[in-house]
Amino acid sequence: METLAQIRSGATLERLLCHPRLPLIAGWDTERPAIRIWEYAIGQLREIGAVGVDSTVYDAAGYDRFKRTPSAAWHPDEPQLVVADGNSTACWTPANTSRIDGVPPTGYHRNVAFSPDGRTLWLSPAGGEEGWESSITLDLASGATAIGPRWDTGVVAYPGGGLLATLQSDQGATLVLFSRDTGPVLRPMRRALVLDCDGYEIPTFSPDGRHFAVRGNAYDNSLEVFEFPGLRRVLGLTLGEPSPGYPYPQEWLDRMRAWSRHNVAFGAFPGVLWIGTPDGAVIGLEIDGKRVTEFEALPGSAVTALTTAATGELIIAGRDGTLRVLSVGRAGPSEASTAAVTEFLARTSEARVVDMDQLDLTDGTRTWQPGDLGTVTEASESDPSWLKIQAAMNRLA
Repeated sequence: METLAQIRSGATLERLLCHPRLPLIAGWDTERPAIRIWEYAIGQLREIGAVGVDSTVYDAAGYDRFKRTPSAAWHPDEPQLVVADGNSTACWTPANTSRIDGVPPTGYHRNVAFSPDGRTLWLSPAGGEEGWESSITLDLASGATAIGPRWDTGVVAYPGGGLLATLQSDQGATLVLFSRDTGPVLRPMRRALVLDCDGYEIPTFSPDGRHFAVRGNAYDNSLEVFEFPGLRRVLGLTLGEPSPGYPYPQEWLDRMRAWSRHNVAFGAFPGVLWIGTPDGAVIGLEIDGKRVTEFEALPGSAVTALTTAATGELIIAGRDGTLRVLSVGRAGPSEASTAAVTEFLARTSEARVVDMDQLDLTDGTRTWQPGDLGTVTEASESDPSWLKIQAAMNRLA
């Protein structure tokens, strides 16, 4: 692992987002609702812009801080970063930053994403009295808007194209939903993955499309890896110490929060997942569990964010403000990627209603067909909490 470039950013970064094609990096400031942008060239990192650097610092933790944290999305081809902070939606380019016209003034767009062709902006939630169960689509050319399905956290494209993944989070259970990548509106398929509880980050696909990782959840530093297109869970672990249960000891909370929630990225070699740690190390984990490789990436500084650049390098941020580019290489989408999407879509269809009891559901180990959950009346201690709640509700019905 070789350091290709490094800069002291002047701010601790809690999340990194690389442009899907261009050598551009966006980083979320830990202290205030601001996003900084860097350009990466051979041997050099250069800050070229920012959004929100004049905003006031976060003055509260928990939900109040969550409401002020901006969301952002890169245009799939152009050097454009759209940033939504709940009150306004702006577009950064190397030339300037301007407000996007046509976005309905709901006052609470928490999530933003581009459609794969870059012509449509997706914003969620829609806002208003009923808006929590829907999203908005904005045609950037005409300004026309339409109502879309509920989604949250972000939208990620499958590396070989043809499919999108997003979340539909709920305190009891979170759905990972898949949609075709055509059309101006997300249209979830019936086949879906269910995760226990909420608080997850958007899935991260491996470059060859064979696996995806999900980092979360709200109560633990969980990390799960699933096969694609089978959705079989092949790895599940807890980073750091498992939850001791409520009420949580303050010492455990401090140790849990020391782990970044944006600290996983796939590398070049098939089946290898990189994990940033609070002690400055980067661990390469083979999905089959046969080998673990550890590198001292940021001596003396916790890893606060980790991601992969479009050109294959690992981008890592430290608590001391260091932003570093590491060479590990990366494989591109293979022919198997296209075949995997074809296989997935051949086994499902568009969902008429996104409801757990009406979906072809799996947790990576078991499956439930439409109607099956309505008949569940027993659950064991080892079952996820959402299934225990479902069984209890069915017994009362």
